[in-house]
Amino acid sequence: MGKCATCGNEYDESFEVTTASGEHHVFDSIECAVSVIAPVCVNCGTRILGHGVQNEQHIFCCAHCAHEVGVTGVSDRVTSGS
Repeated sequence: MGKCATCGNEYDESFEVTTASGEHHVFDSIECAVSVIAPVCVNCGTRILGHGVQNEQHIFCCAHCAHEVGVTGVSDRVTSGS
């Protein structure tokens, strides 16, 4: 049984996550994991659960947020009209 790094719950189905930077965490739910390891959009503060968009220094939830702070050259996925 592991103890959740976020809420302290001891849960028989906890899981472990090792981040790309080598940090190791135990969580009891995806919600608790997201609150600790998901990056935050520099513009709006939303937790980023997908790819987001990045420039050299920052990650944003979408191109709109990047554009709001003056970042150019980033775009969201665009599909052609149906």
